[in-house]
This record gives sequence, C-alpha cells and structure tokens, in this order.
Amino acid sequence: MKLADFITADSVLADVDAASKLEVLQLMSARASELSGLAADAILGALQKRESLGSTGIGQGIAIPHTRIGGLAKPIGLLAKLKNPIDFESIDDMPIDVVFVLLTPDEEPNKHLGVLALFARKLRSPRVLDAIRAANDAPSLYARFVAEP
Repeated sequence: MKLADFITADSVLADVDAASKLEVLQLMSARASELSGLAADAILGALQKRESLGSTGIGQGIAIPHTRIGGLAKPIGLLAKLKNPIDFESIDDMPIDVVFVLLTPDEEPNKHLGVLALFARKLRSPRVLDAIRAANDAPSLYARFVAEP
C-alpha cells in the first residue's frame, strides 16, 4: 500500500481558514463530497459521530478524523494544512494545524485500520511534519506528503 493510492492532489488543501473543529470537519466533508459523490452532511455526520467517541487529535498538532461510510467505492484521504492552529481537544491539549481525514467503505473494516495506520505512521514523522508545515501551496503539500522516504 502506498499513500498515493488513497490521496490525490485534488484532496489536499493548504492554508485552510477555519476557526473551529466543526468548521474544519464541514470544509473537509464538502471536499470529500465533491470527490466521492456522497452527500456532505452524511460525511459530516459520520465524522461527528466518530468524534463523539473521543477526539481524533493525536498530538503534535495533528488530527486524523476517520470513519467508515456506506456507499463509498474506495478509501479516500484528504489532507489540510490550517492557516492558524485550532483547538481539537487533542490528547496533548495542543492546538492542531494538520488535519488528515480518512473515509473508507463500510464493508471493509480491516482495510480501514490498515490505511489509518499507514497515514498515522507517516504523520508521526517529524521530518514529514516539518515538510508539510513548510509547504506554501496545495501541490507542494501533496508532493511532500506522498514522497516516499
């Protein structure tokens, strides 16, 4: 499995201007809707339901909202670099500025965990995080994110 199998240049957003967790999830759900053909409110509802179980803010300024969703043909990943850090109720209580959303088909629970682990490992690398945070636009953000080590 490669990162580029699940994320495209169209699913990367740079300098996202959002003031809250809800606003970020709304923006990411809207983009996921464009890419998947699923309704944005259905995606947002699924992500909010997952967040109600516990924050997906994993620390170091990173959040990885994720959920399985019916009607999705294949896993979709979206990456956003925020213009300003926001509170995401992260495990380390630090605000987040990097958000990765993962949506996987409801019928593939094992694949969900595998893809989630792949992206979490990538985002835990200080070198990758520095490169993401240094990116000035979506194309360079995408290139830096999917680059193999």
